[in-house]
Amino acid sequence: MTHLVTEAGLADRIEIDSAGTAGYHNGSGPDPRSAAEALRNGIDISHQQSRKFHLGDFAFFDLVVAMDESNLTNLVDLAPDAETAQRVRRLREFDPSNPADLDVPDPYYEDGFDGVFEMITRACEGLLDHIVAQLA
Repeated sequence: MTHLVTEAGLADRIEIDSAGTAGYHNGSGPDPRSAAEALRNGIDISHQQSRKFHLGDFAFFDLVVAMDESNLTNLVDLAPDAETAQRVRRLREFDPSNPADLDVPDPYYEDGFDGVFEMITRACEGLLDHIVAQLA
């Protein structure tokens, strides 16, 4: 998403961060297979580090995006009120192909990093369109 926002010349208007709902890998870099897939697509994510989502993120970000139903539920449960909870969405809701399954699968135990990368890219393009429309 950062790559798309930068390419669109909107890095000064759109702030992006990434966090998990569990702190299992706090401070760790991306899975090497994920980093390799991103690099094959011209994106260097090797500098990224995992962090846990915290309550203050709701105050800072206008939109909180979850990768799957489990993370969506965790984030909605963490939200301080119903209005804040409504700002939590799943990434694939923005996928213009309107997928039946809105979860982004975890490719960790499979060899699906290329397919997941394409899925995320398509959804991020739709998300960027959504954000740009909100900025107008």
